[in-house]
Amino acid sequence: MNRIKQLRNEKNINQDVLAKLLGLEIAGISKLETGRVPLKDEYIVKLAEYFNVSTDYLLCKSNIRNPETQEDPLGLAKIGFSMKDYNPPTDKQREQLAELIKIVLKDNKREDK
Repeated sequence: MNRIKQLRNEKNINQDVLAKLLGLEIAGISKLETGRVPLKDEYIVKLAEYFNVSTDYLLCKSNIRNPETQEDPLGLAKIGFSMKDYNPPTDKQREQLAELIKIVLKDNKREDK
């Protein structure tokens, strides 16, 4: 299973646009979208870049579209949180988080020998 059709519809493009991107016929895109033909690695990379999603999201292995986007300024997606359910932190909260991180890192500081 993959999300090619969903992403294509979100971007409001036809199968012929993806066919040109991947160097395939339109029938080949249909087969990829329905899963009748497995996605080759080269297609996975091109599609993920084109739709700006992770390969895991494209292949339905994750529900996080792209953990590297600016929509997640604190990197919370990497530990399983989605910012879509929350308001962004205020400047004061960011300062508090930064101080908390400093405390945690101070406790983990390596001692030089």
